[in-house]
Amino acid sequence: TRRPSPAMFADIDVLLVDLIDVGTRVYTFIWTVVHCLETAAETGTRVVILDRPNPIGGQLMEGNLLRPDCASFVGRCAIPMRHGLTMGELALFCNNEMAIDADLEIVPVQGWRRQMLAPATGLPWVFPSPNMPAFATALVYPGQVLWEGTNISEGRGTTLPFELFGAPFVDHRAVQGALRPADLAGCCLRPLCFEPTSGKWAGQACGGFQIHVTDPDVFRPYRTSLALLQALRHLYPEGFAYKAPPYEYEFERLPMDLLIGDRQVREGLENGVPVADLEEAWQADLETYKQRCQVLFLYD
Repeated sequence: TRRPSPAMFADIDVLLVDLIDVGTRVYTFIWTVVHCLETAAETGTRVVILDRPNPIGGQLMEGNLLRPDCASFVGRCAIPMRHGLTMGELALFCNNEMAIDADLEIVPVQGWRRQMLAPATGLPWVFPSPNMPAFATALVYPGQVLWEGTNISEGRGTTLPFELFGAPFVDHRAVQGALRPADLAGCCLRPLCFEPTSGKWAGQACGGFQIHVTDPDVFRPYRTSLALLQALRHLYPEGFAYKAPPYEYEFERLPMDLLIGDRQVREGLENGVPVADLEEAWQADLETYKQRCQVLFLYD
């Protein structure tokens, strides 16, 4: 079960949480923690989180906020795709915003600063899940995870999940010609062909790209992948398709809506609204989010 029952907490005095988050709303570890907080509040169980650095930093926050009608196991609280918090800070935020009111304590990381990305910590990368093998994966994940809601391979079944994307019908030159320089700020696309060993298009040659991040301070993964998604949908109306349900325990709603977290953003992409205009539309909500979570910051 995803949600622990009160009976499971009957013999627990303190629930100790030591998990690595990767700074992205749809990474489900935090939502398991939130389920535990809800049960802990019901049973009066204390929860202690041993905090970890956010591998993609704590300064940049990006994306629209999750709407209630898109809540699921890949997002249960109104946060953006790139949330900019540590696991501990995000648990505090959800505990407050969702009115859970669990007895929650965070043991802070020593020596971490918000501007630090994973390489600056000097810590070895310990991959938290099989398809998060490297820091480079985490850096592109807030955008590249969107391909999970389509028939475009997100690189699962290769050694570079989320860094690679493509499909048999993708033509390199056509995609490159459809993009604007602003869409690729801080990164470059390397054309290639790859053959997944499992998952989408297993055993078939896929035209696609590897995303190389050249400047993490400038790179905006969500913006970049939204622009790529819009381009591929426009270029290949016969080949491109959204993934149909089920997805992450949801059997009716469109997976892409759960991933993006706002149907209006998906519809805007379909209607050709420039990504820059979509960003402008959600900016006020994002600024409000930034102000609300700053009071919970545990690090400078």
